Amino acid sequence: MQIKQAVETKVTQRVIKKYPNRRLYDTDTSSYITLAEVKRLVMDSQPFVVRDVKTGEDLTRSILLQIILEAESNGSPMFTAPVLASVIRFYGNAMQGFMGGYLEKNIQALMEVQARFSEQTKGFTPEMWTQFLSLQSPALQGMMGGSLEQSTSVLTKMQEQMQKQTGQMLSAFGIKP
Repeated sequence: MQIKQAVETKVTQRVIKKYPNRRLYDTDTSSYITLAEVKRLVMDSQPFVVRDVKTGEDLTRSILLQIILEAESNGSPMFTAPVLASVIRFYGNAMQGFMGGYLEKNIQALMEVQARFSEQTKGFTPEMWTQFLSLQSPALQGMMGGSLEQSTSVLTKMQEQMQKQTGQMLSAFGIKP
């Protein structure tokens, strides 16, 4: 009985097949879906994977990047050109391996703050929101500024630690850094 319950509570990952004609096929609903519907799965926190129908290759990241590109092209973009240029500069850089984890942790922290904030403001009316936001703007800016200063400090310490370790390693080989 316990094994059956464990199997039933296990979250299965939805499989979406991508065909050469760029169509996406949802194996759960046995129907073709659009990028907008894949975006809805993301927004609903539904686990899924997108696989190339011929090779079985995981295309999930590629599809997610397409959704981001579409969102950036329509309406109000989230990323400025300088931010995107900075991200590009990290590719091939020694810090590339740290960048993904760093962004992931910071976005997760922001999502947790957003969830707590949403929970605390559930009963707000539009008038209450207007008043709250007018009072909180400087506080929110201060919070974000503090977060940025803390992130900069962590990255600086990490860079110093890496330089120290590199110097120690080179010294061990008889090379003066």
